[in-house]
Amino acid sequence: MTAQAVDASSTPRASSPQSEAGQPWPLGATLREGGVNFAVYASSAEKVEICIFDAEGRQEQRRIALPGHTDDVWHGFVPGLGPGTRYGLRVHGPYEPLHGWRCNPNKLLLDPYARAIDRPMRGAAHQYAYTLGSEERDLVPDPTDNGAQAAKCLVVDPAFDWGDDRHPATPMADSVFYEVHVRGFTKLMEDVPENLRGTYAGLGTEPAIAHLKKLGVTAVELLPVHAFNDERRLIELGLANYWGYNSIGFFAPEPRYFARAGDIAEFKRMVKALHAAGIEVILDVVYNHSCEGNHLGPTLCFKGIDNRSYYRLTEDHRHYLDFTGTGNTLNASHPAMLRLVMDSLRYWVEEMHVDGFRFDLLPAIARNGTGGFEHRSPFLSAVAQDPVLKRVKLIAEPWDLGDHGYQVGGFPLGWCEWNGQYRDRVRDYWRGTEGSLPDFAAALCGSADIYGPSRRGPRASVNIITVHDGFTLNDLVSYNDKHNEANAEDNRDGESHNRSWNCGAEGETEDPEILAFRERQKRNFLTTLFASRGVPLLLGGDEMSRSQGGNNNAYCQDNAISWFDWSEKRRNDPLIAFTSAMLRLRRELPVLRRDAWLTGQPDEHGRRDIGWYSVWGLEMTEEEWTNPAVRCVAAVLDSRYAHPQEESDRSVLLVFNATGEDATFTLPEVPGHGDEWLLRIYTGEGHFEEADARRYAPGAKLELLSHSMALLTQKPQE
Repeated sequence: MTAQAVDASSTPRASSPQSEAGQPWPLGATLREGGVNFAVYASSAEKVEICIFDAEGRQEQRRIALPGHTDDVWHGFVPGLGPGTRYGLRVHGPYEPLHGWRCNPNKLLLDPYARAIDRPMRGAAHQYAYTLGSEERDLVPDPTDNGAQAAKCLVVDPAFDWGDDRHPATPMADSVFYEVHVRGFTKLMEDVPENLRGTYAGLGTEPAIAHLKKLGVTAVELLPVHAFNDERRLIELGLANYWGYNSIGFFAPEPRYFARAGDIAEFKRMVKALHAAGIEVILDVVYNHSCEGNHLGPTLCFKGIDNRSYYRLTEDHRHYLDFTGTGNTLNASHPAMLRLVMDSLRYWVEEMHVDGFRFDLLPAIARNGTGGFEHRSPFLSAVAQDPVLKRVKLIAEPWDLGDHGYQVGGFPLGWCEWNGQYRDRVRDYWRGTEGSLPDFAAALCGSADIYGPSRRGPRASVNIITVHDGFTLNDLVSYNDKHNEANAEDNRDGESHNRSWNCGAEGETEDPEILAFRERQKRNFLTTLFASRGVPLLLGGDEMSRSQGGNNNAYCQDNAISWFDWSEKRRNDPLIAFTSAMLRLRRELPVLRRDAWLTGQPDEHGRRDIGWYSVWGLEMTEEEWTNPAVRCVAAVLDSRYAHPQEESDRSVLLVFNATGEDATFTLPEVPGHGDEWLLRIYTGEGHFEEADARRYAPGAKLELLSHSMALLTQKPQE
């Protein structure tokens, strides 16, 4: 099939004023005195036009061909334009999918560097650049002009009064992340003004921030806020892409979360309010793929501008390499895509004041030109030398679907990772899996077996038990099986091996023993999470027993399945107070936050940073460690090996019983630990303030219910 040039000139257009050549840098639409400078990278283009629309974004008023062409960047200065101008791109060039070219100027495209987009994208048929239903499908370009229906870019005035805004700069080892969805968090929060619920502004209100402060988290980790598209299939089913892992605008906040359309200052005000409360803002970013899907997906931006530069293509050039499970993989080894990613990251730090990033499927971005993952890949090399990104938190989701894509522990110095092995080890232990104790102990101590070889400390491990993808904490202890029927995929979607345990009944029950058991298990998971070395991540809503009815893949449920329930029952859930108390203890006990590996080796006085003891109060033997039936253990963390910046006068004793029987522990007699132990947490009951805590002498007996744990503190002897 020969290359086709697609005619987009049949519709008459108003003549445009003469534009000037302008500048090729920076890319995107930049306000200048008297007008706007446009610059677009498009190496395969023959012509790039800026299309200006009316205030409603429906009527194209004029087209301006960019007159400048420098190093594959088309550019021009258009006088008379200002903030709020709605515009799009038309890129003229070959439409030849068999050679990787997909230019179709009949389709209005988004500027990859657009700072704002005027409307949500809803997976409509007009987004496709080929003729739907044709025999050759994507090989035949669609001649229909979609300018009236397509989303438009907005020219933005970046001016904003940040006042005395400061990054909280919480040390990584002292951080507690709270993963939360901008819309779902406040959508049903009646204390937030109705017009602000489910918006950036809503997240920045006093009631929303008060809940975060009450818990004691140090950062919100926001599910994707880059502008994204809904899959057409979901729209036809009456669903929507709720999570937002379907990005297209890497500089533009998602329009559906604005209280006032296009007001990017709203996002900045949210960040400023959170910073004033001492809370950092971490963005979950999706640079590994776009919403344009495979060769049969829509054309919104990159495909129609420079398909061969922005995407990883197969050898036949028509199809896309897919390391992500979404149909395509963006090519961060190409200079144009790498530049876009780096420019985007710096923009969110410098202009929007965010404090860090969690990178979705990061190995897909960190692959070299031939598709292999390596520390010297263009992306990881660029980040390592970037002075702006050196001062923010960088967190990897360390897996993708490509060869050697599972990279837990595989990232270089400076990177933290979501620790999926921590999740699996902790879940296995608390559901009573035989042989799970050694791995559980390693997870509790920061996963040295995973991160030690890369010369990183425990802070490299972002400890997760539940996240957006999977069961909530309440559902983890209430369901053995996923229940995703509402997703309209016949329950085929979502993970089938969840390491969950329903505690005796599937789903909702009125059995008081099962309900009490589930509450104990929830407290077990939370106490383990906050007592572990590394950086804890709390899934938003777990502190108030948020349930998705057993749906472990609620990506398409923009409704009460996913939204926070702020009813009186949930607001008064005792688990909120328990979570807050446990986080307060973590802050008060620096020995829990030390960013150094535990050795267990005695000093000249017989003291250890950690000692492990059996149910009888004796040091654990090798035989006990390797016995698959042993699931009772105690650990003493000596406060003299605590956080180097803080003085501590409390050591910690952790006692675990993950068996199906009640157990009586003999508290160990440890050198330098002769005073009484104070019971601060007992998951069989709850939490206790120091003045109300029960006291236990070394050698005393401590009874634990089946599947329960305790945390005790003690001031060590001098």
